[in-house]
Amino acid sequence: MNFLSRIFLSSVGVMLSAYLLEGVYVKGFWSALLFSFLLSILNYTIKPLLIILTVPLTVFTLGLFLFFINTLIIMIAAGLVGGLIIDSFGWAFLFSLLLSVINTLIFDIAKR
Repeated sequence: MNFLSRIFLSSVGVMLSAYLLEGVYVKGFWSALLFSFLLSILNYTIKPLLIILTVPLTVFTLGLFLFFINTLIIMIAAGLVGGLIIDSFGWAFLFSLLLSVINTLIFDIAKR
């Protein structure tokens, strides 16, 4: 599956996640598309650096600190996109978990 189709399917996942969570608001599909694009860029650039810098803390928490890093990346991407609003860190955490599950299901269905 190529990059553009993954971004498009991820945007569908963002819209569905925002629909299911009351603390996450998406203005429209273009905002979800831009968010998905920025999220993928941040996941390939900033996230590996954060993981490397926080290895001792990640080992100490048995990997649970990676949830915090995922939520932080989601909040940074949402802050850069004007049409996506996340009310709090807790909603960003739930959004991160739900988006991961939905994207996994969508990508699995799209492969078949």
